[in-house]
Order: sequence, then C-alpha cells, then structure tokens
Amino acid sequence: MKYEAVIGLEIHIQLNSATKMFCDCANNPGDDPNTNVCPVCLWMPGALPVLSREVLEKATLACLSLNCEIQGESAFDQKVYYYPDLPKGFQLSQAHKPLARQGWVEILDEQGNLKKLSLHHVHMEEDVAKLVHEIEGRVPISLVDFNRAGTPLIEVVTEPELKSPHDAMEFLKAIRNQVRYTGCAECSMESGTMRCDANISIRPAGSDQLNTKVEVKNMNSIHHVGDAIAYEIKRQIDSYNNNEPIVLHTRLWDPEKHVTTAMRAKFEGPCIPDPCVPLIVLTDPWLEKIKSLLPEMPGQKVKRFVQEYSLIHDEAVLMSSERGLSEFFESVVTLGAPARMAAGRIASQLLPALKAHGQTLADTSITPERFAGLIQLLEKGEINSNSAKSVLEKLFETDKTPGQIVEQFGFRQVSDTAELAKIVDKIISDNVSAVTNYKNGNKKSMGFLVGQAMKVSRGKANPKVIQEIIKELLA
Repeated sequence: MKYEAVIGLEIHIQLNSATKMFCDCANNPGDDPNTNVCPVCLWMPGALPVLSREVLEKATLACLSLNCEIQGESAFDQKVYYYPDLPKGFQLSQAHKPLARQGWVEILDEQGNLKKLSLHHVHMEEDVAKLVHEIEGRVPISLVDFNRAGTPLIEVVTEPELKSPHDAMEFLKAIRNQVRYTGCAECSMESGTMRCDANISIRPAGSDQLNTKVEVKNMNSIHHVGDAIAYEIKRQIDSYNNNEPIVLHTRLWDPEKHVTTAMRAKFEGPCIPDPCVPLIVLTDPWLEKIKSLLPEMPGQKVKRFVQEYSLIHDEAVLMSSERGLSEFFESVVTLGAPARMAAGRIASQLLPALKAHGQTLADTSITPERFAGLIQLLEKGEINSNSAKSVLEKLFETDKTPGQIVEQFGFRQVSDTAELAKIVDKIISDNVSAVTNYKNGNKKSMGFLVGQAMKVSRGKANPKVIQEIIKELLA
C-alpha cells in the first residue's frame, strides 16, 4: 500500500521587544543567569502581569506579514501544567481567543511550482524558564534560569496540509523571511529565537482521513526539521506494515544518531481564562497604524525587481531574500550600477566574500557606495573580472575607494591593442598545437590561448580584446 504524510507545524518565534511580555525586565535571555528577573517573571504570588504595548504591536505586525486576519478581540488563558521550568503551574497563552486567524504563505514545491500553505492561527504566549543540567561533583543537578521566563512569543500553527520534508523546510524559510522583514524578530533556529515542533501522521495515499499523529521536538535547524520528518514518516510506515499501532505521544530528534526517540505521553492540560490580563480590544485606527508600518514584503519585491530592473526570477528572489540585502542592492543600483550586473556580482562575489570574512551586510565596511564604484569600474572596462575580485578583497583591508585601490596596486585593465598584440604574438608562437587545434575547429583552444595571454599579462589584459586579436591573426 502507498502512504502519504500529513504534517502540521507549530512554530514559536521570540519577538525582539526591549522588555518581556508582562514586566519591565530586559528581554535578553542570553545574559548571565537570573539577572533579568522580577516578582512578575519569577511568578511570585500576587504579582500582577501587565501586557507590553510594544509586544502587542510587534506581534500584530508579524501576523500581518503572514497575511492573517487580526481579531478585534483576543484574550489570555492559563495553560495549566506543572514542570520545573514553570513553577507557577500555568503558562499565559491564547488558547480560546488568539490574536490572529487564518493566513498563508507561498513556497515552491519540489517541481518548482508555487504552492500556498495555510495557517490555522497565530497566538501570543509567554516563554517558560530554562533548565540547565549540570554535574555537581558526581551528582547530576538541574538549575533554573528565569531570564527566559516571560519573554514574548508568537506561536504560528499551520493547517495539517504539508506533505513532505521539503514542504516543511520551505515553509520555515518563508516564515522566517516574512517575519524578519518586519524587524520584529531574529527568527534563528540556531540561536533559539525560532523553534519548531512537527506533528506527523500518515494515511493511505489519496485518503482524506486524519490518523493518530506523533509530535517531534528538539530540532534546532531547518535541515534537522526535514531530517526528523523524513525519519518519522519512514518509522510510521514501517510500524503500519508490521501491524504495530501508532500511539499519540511526543518524540525527540537525535541529530547525531538521525533517529527520533520516545520522550513522553502527550498531555494537554486545561486552558482557563486568565482573570488578571484584560481583554485585548483592537480599534480600526490602531490597526491601520500598524498596517502602515508593514514594509514591502518579499513576494511584492520579487515582482517589482523583475519589472523595474529586468532581473530574472531567480535573481529577484535572491536579491529580496533578506530585507537588508534588498536595500543594499537597490542602493547600489540607485548609485548608477547596472541592475543585473549588480545582482550578479552581489551573489557571486560579495556574499561569499562576506561569509569568508565572517561579516554581514549590517557590519561590513563594504558600503553600497564602494561596491557601486567597483561595478562602475568594471562596466567601463577600467578593470577586468579578475581584477574586480582583487579590488573587492582590498576593500576589506582599507578604507580607500575602488579607484584609489586600482591606481595603488596597478589593477587597471590593459586594453591597448598594440601592447596586447605583442603578448598574443608570443602566445601563438609558444603554443603551436593549440593554434593548430583552433584552426581545425576546436573551440576550446581559444579559451586556452586567452588564458595563457591573461597569465602573461598578470591578469590585467582585457580578455575581449585578446580574443579579437587572436581571431584576427589566426583567420
């Protein structure tokens, strides 16, 4: 029998507000343990939580970026359960009246076609504390760090309509990209500001039934999510084929062994309305104000880049993949660089160079002005492609302009026909077999001869002029 997977995701995104959700403590979970705490986030009896306006604004903006319907009224509930990282016995969440419902994002499926995936809802909730497991002498102990307690989260809950590990990974990338564009969150699974749980079940292919699902946790990268889902699909299919029942429970992903392991039985505690946090009522004027803060989103930007700058679709997708990257690209073009040349050089040279130097566009000294200057030198033929790479490398080492670097290090392209003709004469006389092959119709020989000329000129020759001279002399 053929089976198909039914996958739903629950994605927790930590908002980057200055303070926690219900108190004035700094929202910096990575600080020294238990330094950003107060009676509210320590959950002392009688402490009164007060919802942060900034958190509400950022949560709403994130929901708008996901095409959600913002609810006029939403409310917090007490999600009751007990665990050492939640000693008060309940978590403030929005089980009955979430901030937003529905919503959607688009991904490319495995055939490269657009596919719309739906959200069920997005709700706000406070994060719990963090358990730190250590060894004291020979005794294992668990400590509690309350810095994370009360940090603001939104939870994005999908409809169970994802079908494959590919869908899940592309969905996470889309969510990360959309929310990052708003500036509300970092959305990094590696640093823990975005976390994902996957609910997976299988059914006979073509069926519409929903079978028992299994939840998988502990996946700290997008690729881990894909690997865990792939393993769990196979495990469940093997269980069905061996007549072993699928039991509702939670499993953990082991990234070293590439397996999921049973963690605990699935438990859903009661959710009761919280009496302390008032009902949230959003007015139309307030909501319009938040909508006005929404930037041009990636999908819109891709279409505009294709139309306005004549980029091909893949180039436009890459240039709009991060808000900072799209702004850098447009600044370079505004400064006079040809759009397609700018996109190509950013993708093939600047981004790899930044990675090699451990930098990002936000902290590098390669400004749009300096990069545009480099591209303009290339466009005018003052330097060739090889020299452009060298100039770019020098830009990391000095604050000089590209033009000054070209003059200082002698990177200017040689295009003088007489000078290059002397080089070509020598190359032709030194490479008789390549010349013979070219005359016999071997096109690759031209590349070899041009390459030899570039070596002799130490990479400064204009390769187009070199090729024209070779063709003329060997005609």
